[in-house]
Amino acid sequence: MQRCLELAAMGAGTVAPNPMVGAVLVYDDRIIGEGYHRQYGEAHAEVNCINSVTEENTQHIAESTLYVSLEPCAHFGKTPPCAELIIEKKIPGVVIGCKDSFAAVNGKGIEMLKAAGVHVIVAVLEKECMALNKRFFTFHQQRRPYIILKWAQSNDRKIAGAHPSRVLISNEFTNRLVHKWRSEEASILVGTNTALQDDPALTTRLWPGKNPVRLVIDKELKLPAHLKILDGTVKTIVFSYKKQEDKGLLHYQQLDAAKNILPQMLSALHAQHIQGVMVEGGSSLLQSFIDEDLWDEARVITNSTLNIGKGLAAPVLKNGIPAGEEMIDNDVVSFWMRHKI
Repeated sequence: MQRCLELAAMGAGTVAPNPMVGAVLVYDDRIIGEGYHRQYGEAHAEVNCINSVTEENTQHIAESTLYVSLEPCAHFGKTPPCAELIIEKKIPGVVIGCKDSFAAVNGKGIEMLKAAGVHVIVAVLEKECMALNKRFFTFHQQRRPYIILKWAQSNDRKIAGAHPSRVLISNEFTNRLVHKWRSEEASILVGTNTALQDDPALTTRLWPGKNPVRLVIDKELKLPAHLKILDGTVKTIVFSYKKQEDKGLLHYQQLDAAKNILPQMLSALHAQHIQGVMVEGGSSLLQSFIDEDLWDEARVITNSTLNIGKGLAAPVLKNGIPAGEEMIDNDVVSFWMRHKI
């Protein structure tokens, strides 16, 4: 099952809105096939695993045990049901990491296998399997995207100086890490002030991978068209109180000024099947997510050698559970969870 998880993680950034899944076929304590879900719309992990079995081992498929990190699907989607394939190949035993909470599956794959006489074991490394697909499970169970808060701060907990000129806080290595994080997320959000003052591109130019959908709050549609985030090169959703027609890759989402803005945005993202959002600032936007307890994970980069003095204070994290820390040159990268997976 650990190998299934390693394989599944290789699909990060390419399979959403599907979950990451890995599969391993074992005969006589020997792996004879393995695979993972590589690309949304293409073959699932079980299919790739079975197809990887060499010709001399095909005779053993019907005597093997299939390990898979997530319950095999039992419905027709972009591809046929994997549970049917397992039954067709006469695989006698299946070990499943965790159940799939997606309504079209949610135990149906397990029921189909058992009804066909397959011996099924469930909940092996369950916690680890659920953590791998935390975005997928949050999206379907809580009907909102998985929310990651990210910011960089100085040693004296400032995210910007007192003057308008931009202060570079994180080093080149953590900058590259941030771009890797972006490549793994469906979307990335900033507020009006960050868009105006920093003019961020919010792309993955420092890391190979897809660009996330860019999200920006512009309540009164006052952001100037020359900003990078409005250049129309990457799909961008602008949240506003005013109605505006879409323009190419620029999409406008009207919000109700009389209601809380955050739940409205998250509901709109859920409707568009966006499973994850990284909130990159600024401080007031990040703090609003924290204060409303609308976050799942926080990643804080602290430059241990930089003190800004007078400047914009960093957000204050509440009820965070430490989940790890690493040192990258002079930057300390801290990971926090709002709750345990």
